Amino acid sequence: MKALSAPVFGTPRSRAGQPPEPHAIKQDLFESIMNGKIKSSASNHRGAPDVAMMRSVLLLALLLLVSACSDQPRLKPLPRDGVILAFGDSLTFGTGASRDQSYPAVLSRIISRTVINAGVPGEVSAGGLKRLPGELDRHHPQLLIVIHGGNDMLRSLGFSQAADNIHKMIEMARDRGIDVVMLGVPRPGLILSAPDFYEEVAAATGTPIDVDAIADILQYPANKSDGIHPNARGYQMMAERIQELLKDAGAI
Repeated sequence: MKALSAPVFGTPRSRAGQPPEPHAIKQDLFESIMNGKIKSSASNHRGAPDVAMMRSVLLLALLLLVSACSDQPRLKPLPRDGVILAFGDSLTFGTGASRDQSYPAVLSRIISRTVINAGVPGEVSAGGLKRLPGELDRHHPQLLIVIHGGNDMLRSLGFSQAADNIHKMIEMARDRGIDVVMLGVPRPGLILSAPDFYEEVAAATGTPIDVDAIADILQYPANKSDGIHPNARGYQMMAERIQELLKDAGAI
Protein backbone atom coordinates (compact mmCIF):
# COMPACT_ATOMS: atom_id res chain seq x y z
CA MET A 1 0.00 0.00 0.00
CA LYS A 2 1.56 3.29 -1.01
CA ALA A 3 2.03 5.75 1.81
CA LEU A 4 -0.34 8.69 1.61
CA SER A 5 0.97 12.25 1.60
CA ALA A 6 0.56 14.00 4.90
CA PRO A 7 1.23 17.33 6.59
CA VAL A 8 4.80 17.56 7.83
CA PHE A 9 4.74 17.18 11.58
CA GLY A 10 7.48 17.98 14.03
CA THR A 11 10.00 15.24 14.68
CA PRO A 12 8.61 12.75 17.22
CA ARG A 13 9.92 13.27 20.74
CA SER A 14 11.96 10.51 22.22
CA ARG A 15 12.28 10.14 25.96
CA ALA A 16 11.51 13.12 28.15
CA GLY A 17 13.95 15.99 27.80
CA GLN A 18 16.08 14.46 25.06
CA PRO A 19 16.67 16.27 21.73
CA PRO A 20 15.19 14.41 18.75
CA GLU A 21 17.00 13.09 15.71
CA PRO A 22 20.66 14.05 16.33
CA HIS A 23 21.90 11.58 13.70
CA ALA A 24 22.83 14.20 11.14
CA ILE A 25 24.77 16.22 13.73
CA LYS A 26 26.69 13.14 14.83
CA GLN A 27 27.47 12.22 11.22
CA ASP A 28 28.74 15.72 10.39
CA LEU A 29 30.98 15.73 13.45
CA PHE A 30 32.29 12.27 12.62
CA GLU A 31 33.14 13.30 9.06
CA SER A 32 34.83 16.48 10.25
CA ILE A 33 37.04 14.50 12.59
CA MET A 34 37.96 11.86 10.03
CA ASN A 35 38.64 14.46 7.31
CA GLY A 36 40.90 16.50 9.55
CA LYS A 37 38.64 19.56 9.61
CA ILE A 38 38.75 19.69 13.41
CA LYS A 39 42.30 20.41 14.61
CA SER A 40 43.87 21.80 17.71
CA SER A 41 44.68 25.49 17.57
CA ALA A 42 48.04 24.52 19.02
CA SER A 43 48.95 22.43 15.96
CA ASN A 44 50.96 25.31 14.48
CA HIS A 45 53.22 25.56 17.53
CA ARG A 46 56.27 23.57 18.53
CA GLY A 47 55.42 20.57 20.67
CA ALA A 48 51.76 20.52 19.59
CA PRO A 49 50.02 17.14 19.60
CA ASP A 50 50.19 15.05 16.47
CA VAL A 51 47.13 15.61 14.24
CA ALA A 52 46.45 11.86 13.98
CA MET A 53 46.48 11.58 17.75
CA MET A 54 44.10 14.53 18.03
CA ARG A 55 41.73 12.82 15.64
CA SER A 56 41.89 9.63 17.70
CA VAL A 57 41.11 11.52 20.91
CA LEU A 58 38.21 13.38 19.32
CA LEU A 59 36.84 10.19 17.77
CA LEU A 60 36.89 8.49 21.17
CA ALA A 61 35.05 11.47 22.66
CA LEU A 62 32.46 11.29 19.88
CA LEU A 63 31.87 7.59 20.47
CA LEU A 64 31.33 8.23 24.17
CA LEU A 65 28.91 11.06 23.33
CA VAL A 66 26.93 8.86 20.94
CA SER A 67 26.71 6.14 23.56
CA ALA A 68 25.51 8.57 26.24
CA CYS A 69 22.99 10.41 24.05
CA SER A 70 21.09 7.60 22.32
CA ASP A 71 17.67 8.77 21.15
CA GLN A 72 15.82 5.73 22.46
CA PRO A 73 16.55 2.71 24.60
CA ARG A 74 17.87 -0.02 22.32
CA LEU A 75 15.80 -3.07 21.42
CA LYS A 76 16.84 -6.45 20.07
CA PRO A 77 16.69 -6.66 16.26
CA LEU A 78 13.38 -8.19 15.22
CA PRO A 79 13.84 -11.16 12.88
CA ARG A 80 11.92 -11.34 9.61
CA ASP A 81 9.73 -14.10 11.04
CA GLY A 82 9.27 -12.20 14.31
CA VAL A 83 5.80 -11.53 15.71
CA ILE A 84 4.61 -8.14 16.98
CA LEU A 85 1.59 -7.90 19.26
CA ALA A 86 -0.26 -4.59 18.84
CA PHE A 87 -2.12 -4.22 22.12
CA GLY A 88 -4.66 -1.60 23.07
CA ASP A 89 -8.20 -0.34 22.64
CA SER A 90 -10.08 1.15 19.68
CA LEU A 91 -6.99 3.03 18.45
CA THR A 92 -5.38 -0.37 17.89
CA PHE A 93 -8.53 -2.12 16.70
CA GLY A 94 -8.91 0.51 13.97
CA THR A 95 -12.25 2.13 14.80
CA GLY A 96 -13.04 4.60 12.04
CA ALA A 97 -11.55 2.54 9.20
CA SER A 98 -11.74 -0.95 7.78
CA ARG A 99 -9.82 -3.76 9.44
CA ASP A 100 -7.15 -3.83 6.75
CA GLN A 101 -6.63 -0.08 7.20
CA SER A 102 -5.93 -0.31 10.95
CA TYR A 103 -2.44 0.64 12.00
CA PRO A 104 -1.40 -2.98 12.77
CA ALA A 105 -2.42 -4.08 9.26
CA VAL A 106 -0.57 -1.17 7.65
CA LEU A 107 2.50 -1.66 9.86
CA SER A 108 2.66 -5.32 8.91
CA ARG A 109 2.78 -4.40 5.24
CA ILE A 110 5.40 -1.67 5.50
CA ILE A 111 7.86 -3.53 7.75
CA SER A 112 7.24 -7.05 6.36
CA ARG A 113 6.59 -8.60 9.78
CA THR A 114 3.58 -10.33 11.33
CA VAL A 115 1.62 -7.83 13.42
CA ILE A 116 -1.27 -9.21 15.48
CA ASN A 117 -4.16 -6.81 16.08
CA ALA A 118 -5.13 -7.24 19.74
CA GLY A 119 -7.21 -4.10 20.10
CA VAL A 120 -10.50 -4.09 22.02
CA PRO A 121 -12.71 -0.99 21.61
CA GLY A 122 -13.82 0.61 24.85
CA GLU A 123 -11.35 -1.25 27.03
CA VAL A 124 -9.86 0.55 30.04
CA SER A 125 -6.31 -0.12 31.18
CA ALA A 126 -7.40 -2.37 34.06
CA GLY A 127 -9.18 -4.62 31.57
CA GLY A 128 -6.15 -4.59 29.33
CA LEU A 129 -3.90 -5.64 32.19
CA LYS A 130 -6.14 -8.65 32.87
CA ARG A 131 -6.31 -9.58 29.18
CA LEU A 132 -2.63 -9.22 28.32
CA PRO A 133 -1.30 -12.52 29.79
CA GLY A 134 -3.64 -14.56 27.59
CA GLU A 135 -2.61 -12.63 24.46
CA LEU A 136 1.08 -13.12 25.23
CA ASP A 137 0.57 -16.84 25.81
CA ARG A 138 -1.47 -17.19 22.63
CA HIS A 139 0.81 -15.34 20.21
CA HIS A 140 4.32 -15.54 21.75
CA PRO A 141 5.44 -12.17 20.34
CA GLN A 142 8.99 -10.86 20.27
CA LEU A 143 7.73 -7.26 20.52
CA LEU A 144 4.74 -5.61 22.21
CA ILE A 145 3.27 -2.25 21.15
CA VAL A 146 1.24 -0.67 23.96
CA ILE A 147 -1.27 2.08 23.14
CA HIS A 148 -3.62 2.27 26.10
CA GLY A 149 -5.21 4.58 28.65
CA GLY A 150 -7.49 6.66 26.43
CA ASN A 151 -10.68 5.20 27.84
CA ASP A 152 -9.45 5.79 31.39
CA MET A 153 -9.33 9.48 30.52
CA LEU A 154 -12.72 9.44 28.82
CA ARG A 155 -14.24 7.88 31.93
CA SER A 156 -12.31 10.13 34.33
CA LEU A 157 -10.71 7.17 36.09
CA GLY A 158 -7.55 9.09 36.88
CA PHE A 159 -4.06 9.22 35.42
CA SER A 160 -2.45 7.26 38.26
CA GLN A 161 -4.52 4.16 37.56
CA ALA A 162 -3.67 4.17 33.86
CA ALA A 163 0.00 4.83 34.58
CA ASP A 164 0.20 1.96 37.07
CA ASN A 165 -1.58 -0.48 34.75
CA ILE A 166 0.59 0.40 31.73
CA HIS A 167 3.71 0.09 33.90
CA LYS A 168 2.58 -3.41 34.92
CA MET A 169 1.88 -4.35 31.28
CA ILE A 170 5.45 -3.43 30.37
CA GLU A 171 6.89 -5.36 33.32
CA MET A 172 4.77 -8.40 32.42
CA ALA A 173 6.14 -8.44 28.88
CA ARG A 174 9.73 -7.83 29.98
CA ASP A 175 9.53 -10.71 32.47
CA ARG A 176 8.86 -12.95 29.44
CA GLY A 177 11.77 -11.53 27.46
CA ILE A 178 9.50 -9.45 25.20
CA ASP A 179 10.60 -5.98 24.07
CA VAL A 180 8.10 -3.13 24.38
CA VAL A 181 7.43 0.22 22.69
CA MET A 182 4.58 2.58 23.44
CA LEU A 183 2.68 5.59 22.14
CA GLY A 184 1.14 8.32 24.23
CA VAL A 185 -2.61 8.90 23.96
CA PRO A 186 -3.78 12.52 24.07
CA ARG A 187 -6.33 13.61 26.61
CA PRO A 188 -9.59 14.91 25.09
CA GLY A 189 -9.68 18.65 24.59
CA LEU A 190 -9.16 21.53 22.21
CA ILE A 191 -5.37 21.27 22.48
CA LEU A 192 -4.30 17.67 22.10
CA SER A 193 -1.37 16.40 24.13
CA ALA A 194 -0.60 13.22 26.03
CA PRO A 195 -0.46 13.46 29.83
CA ASP A 196 2.98 13.49 31.40
CA PHE A 197 2.57 10.03 32.88
CA TYR A 198 3.31 8.40 29.53
CA GLU A 199 6.80 9.85 29.42
CA GLU A 200 7.25 9.13 33.13
CA VAL A 201 6.39 5.45 32.66
CA ALA A 202 8.64 5.27 29.58
CA ALA A 203 11.54 6.82 31.50
CA ALA A 204 11.02 4.59 34.55
CA THR A 205 10.95 1.41 32.47
CA GLY A 206 13.41 2.36 29.73
CA THR A 207 10.74 1.97 27.05
CA PRO A 208 10.98 3.65 23.63
CA ILE A 209 8.05 6.03 23.16
CA ASP A 210 6.59 8.43 20.63
CA VAL A 211 4.48 10.56 22.91
CA ASP A 212 3.22 12.97 20.23
CA ALA A 213 2.29 10.75 17.27
CA ILE A 214 -1.45 10.40 17.90
CA ALA A 215 -1.87 14.04 18.95
CA ASP A 216 -0.01 15.19 15.83
CA ILE A 217 -2.30 13.12 13.63
CA LEU A 218 -5.62 14.01 15.27
CA GLN A 219 -5.01 17.76 15.17
CA TYR A 220 -5.91 17.70 11.46
CA PRO A 221 -9.57 17.01 10.56
CA ALA A 222 -8.52 15.30 7.33
CA ASN A 223 -6.84 12.57 9.38
CA LYS A 224 -9.69 11.55 11.68
CA SER A 225 -13.02 9.80 11.49
CA ASP A 226 -14.39 11.43 14.65
CA GLY A 227 -13.10 13.45 17.59
CA ILE A 228 -10.85 10.72 18.99
CA HIS A 229 -10.20 8.20 16.19
CA PRO A 230 -8.10 8.42 13.03
CA ASN A 231 -9.44 7.48 9.62
CA ALA A 232 -7.56 5.34 7.09
CA ARG A 233 -5.18 8.21 6.35
CA GLY A 234 -4.53 8.74 10.05
CA TYR A 235 -3.86 5.06 10.74
CA GLN A 236 -1.40 5.03 7.84
CA MET A 237 0.44 7.86 9.58
CA MET A 238 0.35 6.01 12.91
CA ALA A 239 1.96 2.99 11.29
CA GLU A 240 4.66 5.15 9.72
CA ARG A 241 5.45 6.83 13.04
CA ILE A 242 5.73 3.44 14.75
CA GLN A 243 7.98 2.25 11.94
CA GLU A 244 10.29 5.20 12.64
CA LEU A 245 10.19 4.48 16.37
CA LEU A 246 11.21 0.87 15.76
CA LYS A 247 14.02 1.95 13.46
CA ASP A 248 15.30 4.49 15.97
CA ALA A 249 15.31 1.85 18.71
CA GLY A 250 17.13 -0.70 16.54
CA ALA A 251 14.30 -3.24 16.26
CA ILE A 252 14.14 -3.06 12.45
